[in-house]
Amino acid sequence: MNIKHTLTAVGAALLLSSAVAPAFAEDVTIKLWSRADRSGPLRAGNIVAAAELLNEKLKAVGADQRVVIELIETNAEGFDGDALDLLKAHSVGETPDIAVAAHEWIGAFAEDGFAANLEDHIAASGSLYGDIIPQLWESVKYKGARHGIPQDSEIRMFFLNNDKLRAMGKSEEFINGLPGQVEAGEFTMFDLCDLAAEAVSSGAAEYGIVHRPNVGPDFQMAMASFGVDLYNEEEAKLQISKSKLEDYYGWLKHCVDNGAIPADMTTWVWDSVHDAFRGEKALSKFHGIWNIGPQLEAFGMGPTDKDAYFDKISWIHAPAGEKGGKPANLSHPIVYVVGETPNKDLAAMLVAMASQHVPNTAHAVGTNHTPINFGQAAMPDFQEKGWALIAGTPMLEYAQFMPNHPRIGQYNAITFQGVQAVETGEMSPADAAEFVVEELETELGDDLIVLD
Repeated sequence: MNIKHTLTAVGAALLLSSAVAPAFAEDVTIKLWSRADRSGPLRAGNIVAAAELLNEKLKAVGADQRVVIELIETNAEGFDGDALDLLKAHSVGETPDIAVAAHEWIGAFAEDGFAANLEDHIAASGSLYGDIIPQLWESVKYKGARHGIPQDSEIRMFFLNNDKLRAMGKSEEFINGLPGQVEAGEFTMFDLCDLAAEAVSSGAAEYGIVHRPNVGPDFQMAMASFGVDLYNEEEAKLQISKSKLEDYYGWLKHCVDNGAIPADMTTWVWDSVHDAFRGEKALSKFHGIWNIGPQLEAFGMGPTDKDAYFDKISWIHAPAGEKGGKPANLSHPIVYVVGETPNKDLAAMLVAMASQHVPNTAHAVGTNHTPINFGQAAMPDFQEKGWALIAGTPMLEYAQFMPNHPRIGQYNAITFQGVQAVETGEMSPADAAEFVVEELETELGDDLIVLD
């Protein structure tokens, strides 16, 4: 009996795709590529557990096959370095069957022939993927096709310290209504900047808004507030609007000029950024939901102190750039990619098993990541330990994703030069936008569309 027939006998939850599977030897080795990541050990661990479960099922139906996971655990410091190492391995014929990766590398993986197109697998496995939050599928698309499965999700948003707002004399009605005002497009990015400046000038806060001090995706949600759309999906190219980029840089200048953002923000170290908000020196910080654990500890709260936390802290999307506009936030999912290998059908099924509610919840709750399936929010572990994640999940409706383009890292680095230049006063918003667009054209060439 070949492996596909055996899986069919096990039941619908273990079906492979409709493609004819090859006959396998007794031991089928699946190569799993993953960073050695202490912060997310179940990213690889859930695949290993899925193989163990599958082997139990195979044994129960009397099959003589067994799946063996060969874990290729790398020591790359980050997902970018890891992705480059993976592409090198693929180029010399050492293609893994499954890889854990940052979603923005899917374009490069697909172009290099590593990432399998999973549309047929997903269509044939509706019962396994039917509960995935639809917006997350956008993070794994390249040229209109899905080349990965979301492994986890997150929300990057603006945190606000309500105690600072109270010290400024803001009413509970104002504080409680702020998230709704943001979603309605009534409270803008400039309103946020002015509120933060007021916190500083009134003495309620030492800093207004703090942000990451280095290159990274967080700035994308602020750019999106001003209509900066980084990607043309039809042409699979990055894009830029000089006028909208100037609007975004103009907001940064407004924030620095009125004292909301420190002019030297891009020279800080991460510890200082974290301490500014956790140490209750800043009104606001924009970063990610995984900060919830350190925040609770810093505020002297425990993991079950939901009411106390949300009395102290509010979450909002990046507001619209102008009244009536749409807010934005950012999600940066890690994904499973299935290699274009002879074992891709079996590898895809293991990914499907690892993506189910129970294993994904173990990862999400343990690492403060939002779920990939709607139904996970109702599970006991989420109800008991994941109240912050449940609260963050509806925010995915407004989520943006980094483009799945191999040169997005260069794009981010160049646009960050404009952030530095404007905040330090080295360039005006217009000059910074001009400089950045010229640099993008020089560095990215045909991979860039200039809209105006």
